[in-house]
Amino acid sequence: MSQTNNAAPPRHPRVIALLNQKGGVGKTTSTVNIGAALAEMGKRVCLIDMDPQGHLSLHLGLDGESVGDTVYELLLEPEVPLEQVMVKVRPNLDCIPSRVDLAAAEIELANDPDRLKRLEAKFAPHMGDYDYILLDCPPSLGTLTLNALSMAQEVYVPMQAHFLAMQGFSKLLETVGEVCRNGVNVDLKVSGVILCMHEKHSTLVREVVGELDGFFEENRGNPMLSAHAKVLRPAIRKNIKLAEAPSFGQTIFDYAPWCPGALDYRTLAERIVSQSEDGSRDDVVGGSESATTPSEMPETPVSGATAPVSEPKDHMDPSIAAGTISVEPRIQADEAEAPKSKNSG
Repeated sequence: MSQTNNAAPPRHPRVIALLNQKGGVGKTTSTVNIGAALAEMGKRVCLIDMDPQGHLSLHLGLDGESVGDTVYELLLEPEVPLEQVMVKVRPNLDCIPSRVDLAAAEIELANDPDRLKRLEAKFAPHMGDYDYILLDCPPSLGTLTLNALSMAQEVYVPMQAHFLAMQGFSKLLETVGEVCRNGVNVDLKVSGVILCMHEKHSTLVREVVGELDGFFEENRGNPMLSAHAKVLRPAIRKNIKLAEAPSFGQTIFDYAPWCPGALDYRTLAERIVSQSEDGSRDDVVGGSESATTPSEMPETPVSGATAPVSEPKDHMDPSIAAGTISVEPRIQADEAEAPKSKNSG
C-alpha cells in the first residue's frame, strides 16, 4: 500500500524590493546590510543588483566589468541559467551582480512581450534555495524596476525623514498602485519605510516621522499595504562607517561590526524576520511603539499626524492612500512662534 506523502510544500522565500525613485537615500546600503545581517542570522539570502550603476555589486567587492555574466545576460539571453550568474560573496549570501551595460536592457527588451517577467521566470526553479531575496531597484520606473516589482511580494521604502522625501513617498505609493492595477503584480504590497541617515533631534525629522506613522495607522487595512506595514524601527542613525564600508568592498559587519550603523541594521533585520514569523505582533512592527528604543521615539505628539482609526478601511481604493500624507509646506519657525491670540485675518 502506498504511503500518503505528507511532506510540506517547499517554503517560498520573502521577496522584497527596496525602492525609492530618489537617489542617495540609503537604498543600496540598506539592501546590502539587511541582507548581510540576515545571512549572519543563518538565513539563505540572495541580493540582486538591478541598477546599471552596480553600486550593490561594488559594495560587496564585485566589479561588474570583470566578474563575468551579470543580471544583463540573465535578462537578455534565454540560455543563461541563474547558476551561471550567481556569485557567493559571504556564507549564506549570494549576489547577482550588475554592470553599466544593463542600462541598454530597457531598449533591447522594449518590444518583448515577456520583458517584465524575465527575472521571475529565471528564478522560478530556484525559489526554494533561499529564505530571502532582496532586490536593489534603480531610481526610475522602467523595465528593470518593473522586473523587480513583478517578482517581489513586498516593497520597503528606504528614505530620509525630510519634507521632499515625504512628497516622493506619496508618488512612490501611486507607482506601486499602478503596478497592481495594471496587472504587473496584483499581489504587491508596501510593507513599510526604513529611515536612513537619521537625525532624531531635528524637529522637522520628528514631524515627518509622525506624519508617516499617522499615515500607516490611518490606512490600516488598505489593500495596497501589508497588514504589518509601518515605519520600521530602529531608524538607521547617520554614521560615517556606513559611508566608508563600500569603498573597501565590505558590508558594515565586515568593516565595523559594532558601530552604531551595524547595531541598527542587525536589529532591523531581526525585526524583519520576526515580522514574517508573526506579523500580528505589535511589538515587532505593529501599531505600538514598543519596538522603538526610547531614544528613537518622537518626544511629543506631532501636529499634522493623522489620528489612528478604530476600523480598517477595507473599502479603500489603493490610489487613495498616496493622497493622505500631508506634504504642505511647513510654517517657518518665526511664524510658528507668533502669539496665538494674533488675528490671522
